[in-house]
Amino acid sequence: MRTVITANRSGLRLNLPELLRYRDLLWLLAYRDYRVRYAQTFLGFAWAFVQPLLTMIVFILVFNKAAGVDTGDIPYPVFVMTGLWAWSYLSFVLTQGGQSLILSSHLITKVYFPRLLIPLAKSLVAFIDFSVTFVFLVVLMLVYQYAPSPNVITLPLWLLALIALSVSAGIWLSALTIRFRDIQHAIPFLVQIGLYFSPVAYHSSRVPEQYHTLFYLNPLAAIIDGFRWAVLGTPLPEFPYLAYSLAVIVLLLVSGLYYFKRTERIMADIL
Repeated sequence: MRTVITANRSGLRLNLPELLRYRDLLWLLAYRDYRVRYAQTFLGFAWAFVQPLLTMIVFILVFNKAAGVDTGDIPYPVFVMTGLWAWSYLSFVLTQGGQSLILSSHLITKVYFPRLLIPLAKSLVAFIDFSVTFVFLVVLMLVYQYAPSPNVITLPLWLLALIALSVSAGIWLSALTIRFRDIQHAIPFLVQIGLYFSPVAYHSSRVPEQYHTLFYLNPLAAIIDGFRWAVLGTPLPEFPYLAYSLAVIVLLLVSGLYYFKRTERIMADIL
């Protein structure tokens, strides 16, 4: 009993050195999630290609052809795939990370390890969809002979912001779902709605300026604008909105880690 108590108390100390000591477990959890995702499916890994392709086709038919969304000199498939590139990562982390702790309850209640590894593993698996969408984007740019913007050297900064936003949102949802099980049923709906409230299929300039403060409360809007600025050379939003979105990301990350740490203390008891 004394050994168990000591282990549980050590779990209260959520720090980077501890996560580094368990890095092999992180990779193992990510590999397990990858195997489970495509197990017993007819198309298998091909689903990673089918989903962004079908989404792009739907957006072309609905927004480009029916609604007449104009992207100027940028071919619409290239424009929308750049937005889907960022969206694919966030949507996967939200969908899978939000339910990750509940689905791993058999591990949490039996052995100690940093529980943060579970949603972090989902963020690693999300790079599969992210990479597949990138391949589609490169192919489309070659087909339409659209050269990347010189701003592409700043792309790692926007990728870092995307990872920070996705991980922080995934941590929040995973911890909240432990206490409020209804959230796991609301996550797919929130992700679907978020797709249309983010400038994936349209440019942010189409949003009236008086709503920009509310619009950029969703930090993904600024990140997608940043991806397009880096890859396609489209205009960036004004600096105050970029700073505003960055502040939201930092707040989500810090508060998410704090709330997760508090929930971790009673996680095994309420699962």
